[in-house]
Amino acid sequence: MFKKKTKIKDLVILKTKIFKDKRGSLKEVYQKKILKKNFIFDIMSKSKKNVLRGLHIQTVKSQAKLITVTHGKIFDVAVDLRKKSPTFGKYFSIVMSEDSDFSFYIPEGFAHGFLCLSDKCTVNYKCSKYRNSKSEKTLKWNDKTLNIKWPIKAPILSNKDKKGKLLNFFR
Repeated sequence: MFKKKTKIKDLVILKTKIFKDKRGSLKEVYQKKILKKNFIFDIMSKSKKNVLRGLHIQTVKSQAKLITVTHGKIFDVAVDLRKKSPTFGKYFSIVMSEDSDFSFYIPEGFAHGFLCLSDKCTVNYKCSKYRNSKSEKTLKWNDKTLNIKWPIKAPILSNKDKKGKLLNFFR
């Protein structure tokens, strides 16, 4: 297991090894000695094709997340909302599936979201802080300032995600 840097500081791909045999496979997802992050709870999200969840952030008690797909395939996105970051407002996207040999580490200060590309998908999140519903905010998934290259134009959204805020709200 090792960390692979992305174009945005502190956002990393956690490369893992998948062990396969005739019975199936085994994949290590997290080692504290590699990532040096303490995760205190896990979330599992199930979605159907064309569901877009996000872009979510907690503005108080911000969470770091380790994203792993355990079923299906997603288009995953992280947007840097760290106010003093030289990459504020920039995004990184990656396609992940149950067969991926990596997990995606998103540090505190990033909005996160994903689009389910397969008929169904299951996404597991390891989180560094508990959910703080009072500080949950949504960044508008199709904010023209972000210019995210989503694979579809009309995703299925929750009411909360339809009301996402523009990037300027987070400045």
